[in-house]
Amino acid sequence: MIKNGNSLDQRTFNKLSRLYVIALSTIALSVIISQFLVRNHLKTQQSDSTVINIAGRQRMLSQKLTKEIVSLSVSVDVNTRISLKNKIKETLYLWELSHISLQKGNDSLGLPKQNSIEVKNKFKEINPVFKIIQKASKSIEKKLTENPLISSENLASEIKEVTNNESSFLLIMDEIVNQYDLEADEKVVWLRKLELFLMGFTLLILLVELLFIFWPTAKSVKATLSELLSAEKKANKMAFDADELSISKERSIKELRALSHAMDETLLFARISPKGNLIHMGNKFSRLFKLSNFTNEVFFWNVLSSNNNEQVALELLIEKNKKTGWQGEVKATTKAGKNIWLEMSIIPYRPTEDKSELLIIASEITDRKAAQLEIERLTKASFEEKMNQQKIISSKIIENQEKEQNRIAKDVHDGIGQMLTGLKYNLESINTQDVEKTTSKIEHLKELTTNIIKGVRTATFNLTPPELSDHGIVPAINKLTHELGRLTGKEIVLYNKTDFNLRLDSLVEINIYRITQEAINNAIKYADSSHILVSLSHSKNILSINIDDDGKGFEPSKVNKVKKGDGGMGMTFMKERIKYIDGRLFLNSELGKGTRVTLNIPI
Repeated sequence: MIKNGNSLDQRTFNKLSRLYVIALSTIALSVIISQFLVRNHLKTQQSDSTVINIAGRQRMLSQKLTKEIVSLSVSVDVNTRISLKNKIKETLYLWELSHISLQKGNDSLGLPKQNSIEVKNKFKEINPVFKIIQKASKSIEKKLTENPLISSENLASEIKEVTNNESSFLLIMDEIVNQYDLEADEKVVWLRKLELFLMGFTLLILLVELLFIFWPTAKSVKATLSELLSAEKKANKMAFDADELSISKERSIKELRALSHAMDETLLFARISPKGNLIHMGNKFSRLFKLSNFTNEVFFWNVLSSNNNEQVALELLIEKNKKTGWQGEVKATTKAGKNIWLEMSIIPYRPTEDKSELLIIASEITDRKAAQLEIERLTKASFEEKMNQQKIISSKIIENQEKEQNRIAKDVHDGIGQMLTGLKYNLESINTQDVEKTTSKIEHLKELTTNIIKGVRTATFNLTPPELSDHGIVPAINKLTHELGRLTGKEIVLYNKTDFNLRLDSLVEINIYRITQEAINNAIKYADSSHILVSLSHSKNILSINIDDDGKGFEPSKVNKVKKGDGGMGMTFMKERIKYIDGRLFLNSELGKGTRVTLNIPI
C-alpha cells in the first residue's frame, strides 16, 4: 500500500524508529549523566581515607617524637644516645613530610592539593606550634650530632618546648582529623541524595516515555494492522503487475549474460560450489592456469596450484569462509612451476533459493608482491643491523666504564697506600727530643692523614661496593644513600615500599646501581637539593625506582641538546645502560620544583 509517496510499512518503520531512538537515547543520556555525576563525586572521595589516615598518623608521630626526645634525659650511654638521635631524625623527617604534604599535596603519598577553608584555618592555627616543636627537635638533633654525650641540662630548654607544645599540637590535630572525617561523611550523604535523585529522575523518564511514546506506539501499530488488512484487497492487482515484472526479468537475464561475458574476458573470475567443485571459470583465469576443459569433479584449489601445501591451505580457506566471504592475498603455482600471487575475493551468493555458490574474483599482483617482500626483507635486515650495532655500542660503553673504574680503584689503592707507607716512615723519623718541631710536624701529619683517608673513602666508594655482589641491589643502594648522605651532608633517604629483596642478574644489578648512583650524584652536584628520596616498588614483572629531589630543576627538553658540559655524558650513559637491560627511563623536571628520575626494569 502506497500513501503520500511512501509504503505503509516504510512509514510505520520510520515512525517507530524515531520513537524508539528518542526513548532509548533519553534513557541512555540519563544513565550517562548519572554515571558521570556519581563517578565525578567518587573521584573526589578517593583520597579521603588516605588523608584521614595520614592526619591521624601525625598525632602518633608527634607523641613518638616527644617520647624519643624525653628519653634523652635518662640515656647517658653514647650508643643509646646515637640510636635515639637517629630515631628522632627519622621520626622528624616523616612528621615534617606528612605535615607539609597534608597542606600542599603529595602524589607519592596520594594526598590531594586542596583542602577546605575550615581545614586550612586549623592548619594556620597549628603551624606555629608545629614550627616550635620542629625548631626545638632540629636543635636537639644538631646538638646530639655535635656531641652525643651532651648533658640533659643543655637540652632542657628544647625538651621543655617540645613537651609544652605537644598537647596543643595533639588537640588541634584531633580537630583537623575530625574535620576531615566530617567532610568525608558529608560527601557520602550528598552521594546518597544524588543517587536517590537520579533514581527518581530515571523513573520519571520511564513514566513519561510510557505515556508519550510506548502507548502511542501501540496504538499506531494497531492502526497499521488495519491498513495492512485493507491492502490485502489490492493483492490481485499486484498479480497482474507480476507479469510485467517477468518481462523485465528476461531483459535483465540478457543483460547479466552480457555482463558475465565481459567479466570472463576482463577479470580472473570463477564460480565454485561450497565444497570447492569448479562450476565455471572465466577465459582469462583459464588462460593463466592452462585449463581448457574440466568437469564438475575438478576442485578449484587443484587448478590454482600444483603444490600440496598450497592446495591444503586454499581448501581450508574456502571451507572456513564459504558462509561469510573473504578477501585477501593467496599464493598459487602454475603447472609449469611459476609462482603467482593473487588478490582474491570469495563472495557467497544464491543463484536460486535452494542452491548456493561461491564467486571467486581475483587480480594478479605477482610483481607488486615481489616488490613488497623485497622491501620487507630489506627493512628487517636494516632494523636488525641497527639493533645489533646499538647493542654492541651499549655493551662497549658499559664495559669501558667498568674497566676504567676498576683501573681507578687500583691506582687509588696503590698510590694512596704508598703515601700512607711514606707517612709511617715520616712518623718514625720524628725526633722526639725537639718538642717544638715535633709538635708542628705531628699536626701537619695528622691533617695529611685525615685528607688521605677521606680521599680513599670518597674515591673507592664510587666503585663497585661489596654489598652489590654479596647481598644484591637493595643493600647496595641502601649503603649508597647512607654514605653519600654522610659525606655530603644531604638528607638522602631510601624507601622500599614493597619490601623488594630479590636477586637479579649481576649485569642487571650493576647497571641499576650505576644509573641510581648517577641520578643521585646529579641531584647532589647540579640540583642544589637538600633532600633526596630514593623509593623502590615492584610488581610481578616490573621493578620501579624513583629518585626525587627538591632542587632547582631544569627543562628536560634541553637535555637531549647537550653535547658537552655538565650532565650531558652522564645522561647518555644512563640511557645506554637502561636500554642495555631492556628497561625504560623517564625524566620529569620543572624549574624551581625539583626533578624525578624513574627507572622501570623487567624482572
